[in-house]
Amino acid sequence: MQTATMTAEAAVTLRDAVRLRRTLRGELVLAEDPGFEKARQVWNGLIDKRPAAVIYCADTGDVVAGLAFARERDVPLSVRSGGHNVAGNSVCEGGLVIDLSRMKNRSVDDKRRVAWVEAGLTLAELDGATQVCGLATTMGVNSDTGIAGLTLGGGFGKLGRRFGLACDNLLSAEIVTADGRVLRASADENPDLFWGLRGGGGNFGIVTSFEYRLHEIGTEVVAGAITFPEANANDALRFYDAFARAAPDELSLDAALVTLEGEKMFSISVFYSGALAEAEKIIAPLLGYAKRKAVSERLGRVPYLQVQSASDAVFPPGRRYSWKAQFMRELSGDAIDVFLNAYRKVPTNDGLLVLQQVGGAISRVPVSDTAYACRDAKFDCFPIAIWDDPARDEENIGWVREAWAAIRPYSTGAVYVNNLGEEGQDRVKAAYGPNYRRLVELKNKYDPTNTFFRNQNVAPTVDR
Repeated sequence: MQTATMTAEAAVTLRDAVRLRRTLRGELVLAEDPGFEKARQVWNGLIDKRPAAVIYCADTGDVVAGLAFARERDVPLSVRSGGHNVAGNSVCEGGLVIDLSRMKNRSVDDKRRVAWVEAGLTLAELDGATQVCGLATTMGVNSDTGIAGLTLGGGFGKLGRRFGLACDNLLSAEIVTADGRVLRASADENPDLFWGLRGGGGNFGIVTSFEYRLHEIGTEVVAGAITFPEANANDALRFYDAFARAAPDELSLDAALVTLEGEKMFSISVFYSGALAEAEKIIAPLLGYAKRKAVSERLGRVPYLQVQSASDAVFPPGRRYSWKAQFMRELSGDAIDVFLNAYRKVPTNDGLLVLQQVGGAISRVPVSDTAYACRDAKFDCFPIAIWDDPARDEENIGWVREAWAAIRPYSTGAVYVNNLGEEGQDRVKAAYGPNYRRLVELKNKYDPTNTFFRNQNVAPTVDR
């Protein structure tokens, strides 16, 4: 079985990687090539790994060739689409990176409301293609995130409360399994594998394309932010908890403790995708509260694409990031006190303590229907440290761990797999809950030697 420890012999075998060039339609970048430094980078500047080679795949055939090369030589392997994972799992030290980011073919059928897309697309590219027709499906909150990792781990987004997770809107996928087979997974073909791909991460192979269900939303939504001073943050958090938990599916209310111009604040991000004529009535209680307590309120009709890229400036590639997440069902008074105390210790003005609202349609999918299991949560809570100076790594990572530990007594104990760092097998099990055993059975079937372990790994059974 593969492990996360690479042998020196495995690294040396990559010296013959140049042979791959004859079999690829895409590009092979080796450590000595001019483009290598860029090729090894991922979104999180904290990650500094040096693979021996990167294959920029042009098609599924390149994926099959790269996988066969790695398996035949027992070379460490990682898979990258957008490279947005906080732990940097998409790049491996001394091994081979199979990069899908140049596989960007796409097709939107506006009559059937279905999109077929290759795995190299970013959220911005998928949203851009579907919004031409006024359609969309649930996708994340940073436009440079890859659709592949987002979907395979579940896929939060502002449309999730209305239409379910990205994985709930997945109709089919093409996947290259560990033994080199190219399979289609859907409700009718390889349904067991299809179940596992909807939340089970990259544990079962390399997904090369996705087919999504789309929804009519038009091109404009009501969105904006309402910001409260720290003096009112405790009361505003209590109001937010009650209002958010009672909100209709069309309304999504994320929130965060932030620092603006040196002052700590509490900010609520408003997103409403329903009938625009109904927006004012639905948001009225929040606006009424804001008039009495907030220091700023920016809310109006804006393009959906603008909302989908609004967080990009907060999370640009190349900065250093650390976070730890956990789910919550409510924000008790004691929990709110802990949030505020934890955030007062944040080491930089760019750090955040985030509450991402879930629930709604997400909660109405039975736990056993997909690998994604955390259906009963109302909020995903996580401190995020953002900084640039490597000398400050320890204090920023330390703050994240301390804040997470302080909040943990108020959490459900579960976690969103896409927000997991390198936190151990118990946390992976916490992400999948009652579905973990079934995932192990799938792993035994499709990847018994754990070829795909650089992820939030579901390990196969060793002794069967």
